[in-house]
Amino acid sequence: MDLKYWIAFSYLPEIGSNRFRKLLNYFKSLELAWKAGANELKEAGLDEKIVEKIILKRKAINPDEKFEILNKENIKAITFNDPQFPKLLKEIDSCPALLFYKGDFQKQDEFSLAIVGTRKMSLYGKQIALKIVKDLVQTNLVIVSGLAKGVDSLAHQITIESSGRTIAVLGSGLAKKNIYPFENQNLAQKIIEQNGLLISEYPPEITPQKYFFPYRNRIISGLTLGTLIIEAPEKSGALITARYALEQGREIFAVPGNVYNLNSVGCNNLIKMGGKLVNDASDILDALNFVRTVKPFVKKIIKPSNKEEAELLKYLSEEPIHVDKLIEFSKLSSTTINSVLMMMEINGKIKHLGGMYYILA
Repeated sequence: MDLKYWIAFSYLPEIGSNRFRKLLNYFKSLELAWKAGANELKEAGLDEKIVEKIILKRKAINPDEKFEILNKENIKAITFNDPQFPKLLKEIDSCPALLFYKGDFQKQDEFSLAIVGTRKMSLYGKQIALKIVKDLVQTNLVIVSGLAKGVDSLAHQITIESSGRTIAVLGSGLAKKNIYPFENQNLAQKIIEQNGLLISEYPPEITPQKYFFPYRNRIISGLTLGTLIIEAPEKSGALITARYALEQGREIFAVPGNVYNLNSVGCNNLIKMGGKLVNDASDILDALNFVRTVKPFVKKIIKPSNKEEAELLKYLSEEPIHVDKLIEFSKLSSTTINSVLMMMEINGKIKHLGGMYYILA
């Protein structure tokens, strides 16, 4: 079985996508490449120093053992020449030769959007993310992000809550203990359980490394028709994803923000440089000529369950409001309001943005 040799080569950091292709062009199979001597590897186009490292390092790698790790962790692998390999990703110059994944690839993944941004979101960022992502999911658009804190995590969470499909691209191996950030391991599990997908180009036991994350961003943008940036400071990692999207010929979208807010600098600069300004989901759908809407955008009608909810609904809207204002306007006690808000959130009527600010769901 040749796949185990693809997997074995993936443990050699010296073998990137370009060298994978050199080996495939020269050898009839990767099994032959794995077992080849130094002279043959040089004839395949690898330089002497790389060949020396391969010869040395492969002695410690057992292809059968590495393949068994995938079975134990319920991880699958797919090569770029497999018909099921993501079509859009295959188009980019730096397409990975091999992907590890949990879940399943689906046809609808060809209609996907990357959503990334700062790890330190403002209330404004949370508010716009909730609105845009929910509306995009209504169209069956697949949401792709990087499982990072902040915008990434929220995009995944909203998609799951809206019964949509989301794909997380990791900068680490997919073994459960290596899912990063570690506090998002439960979110990663929810993604798989709710028809989503986890992807990495790194073997299962590879731990997260700082330099993995900027490079994995090319996969986030490469999987998608376009990338939406929701809040990003001037040197945000999200802008690396935008740069990859530009190089790959994909659409770039950005949510404008307050010119005095550092979290808005990156997005506002993208718009000045030609990124498409986004106020709502329709701006993205129009730019992508996306007409696969299965449900129209219908404004949700929230019916109160009691007189206290009816009173609070007079003041709750899509604009964040602090609980202190609700107490002031409604004249209800803080104990009553906190209890009612908790039940309204449980029932999906409102969203808590953090800091005791609430909006309608």
